[in-house]
Amino acid sequence: MKPFVLAAVFAATLVHAADYPAPVEGDWTVRDFRFHTGEVLPELRLHYVTVGAKTGQPVLLLHGTGGNGAGFLRPDFAGELFGPGQPLDASKYFIVMPDSIGHGKSSKPSDGMRAKFPQYNYDDMVAAQYRLLTEHLGVKHLRLLQGTSMGGMHAWVWAEKYPDFMDLLMPLASQPVEVAGRNWIMRRMVIDLVRGDAGYNGGDYTTQPRNLQLAQVYFGASTAGGTAAIYNSAPTRAKADQIMDQRLAQKSNADANDAIYQMDSSRDYNPAPQLESIRARVLVVNSADDERNPVELGIMEREMKRIKNGKYVLIPAGPETRGHGTAGMVKFWKKDLTDLLQTPAALTEASR
Repeated sequence: MKPFVLAAVFAATLVHAADYPAPVEGDWTVRDFRFHTGEVLPELRLHYVTVGAKTGQPVLLLHGTGGNGAGFLRPDFAGELFGPGQPLDASKYFIVMPDSIGHGKSSKPSDGMRAKFPQYNYDDMVAAQYRLLTEHLGVKHLRLLQGTSMGGMHAWVWAEKYPDFMDLLMPLASQPVEVAGRNWIMRRMVIDLVRGDAGYNGGDYTTQPRNLQLAQVYFGASTAGGTAAIYNSAPTRAKADQIMDQRLAQKSNADANDAIYQMDSSRDYNPAPQLESIRARVLVVNSADDERNPVELGIMEREMKRIKNGKYVLIPAGPETRGHGTAGMVKFWKKDLTDLLQTPAALTEASR
């Protein structure tokens, strides 16, 4: 499908406010896409959004679990990065923001296959992103690959699968080790709660199972938001109940099968064994109050020693941080990104 400019409601306000080129969205269909399980999907649709001309230096931005590429177009992200003189000035960069498999407008279980959709994992998602860039958009090399949360984990997979494809790697709110501890336990709880709902019916439900809303609200409250920020907003039991009641009452467009697949896709993620193979210059940014990647475990301090050209930035916890959500707050790492982009291409190549 030919790319087209996003509708005015979606793009114009953001573009005019930030003064960067209008976002363009498109779809590309991969024929007979083979998943790591051996399953083959005759047509895999990949949706994406781009900002800037193809002549610019390519940048790939990868979203988190349950998100989509267009989520980067919000004012507090694109408005801080894509405008003239900003770190990812769209007059200089070609910014690609795809919807990963199972997310947004890309192919997903809720399109019709439901629980019969191929059991994709992060390797499949990254392989599809690579094909979108190389076969459809004509990108041969990335100046920067940045990902947040799940996108950060995808960034680690990218760096090992395609070590010469990018100069700079910036994983946010992620760790290059398997998903375990609280992170996996909470994901497992979401999966079990939804599948265990009588209304789930093996994935062939007619209305969304009640437990889907419960599971997603509880997962969000337990694994994001920041301890201090949550306590400040709910310093009493009554206030905490009020906040939870409001969240549970909010309308959700989530689909149970999509949610299960999204959570389960991290099941075999583990880039730890091959960290020495990474050749890009790496800037890791995590926050000290990240509920899903507990800093007290010392995992990043241990693993960074194995990365040849790496730097680790830890955002201190404070009244303005939001736990796992801190990674989406540009003000905490904007200068670090600016400094990273000053690295000459010749230097990154020489360091490999």
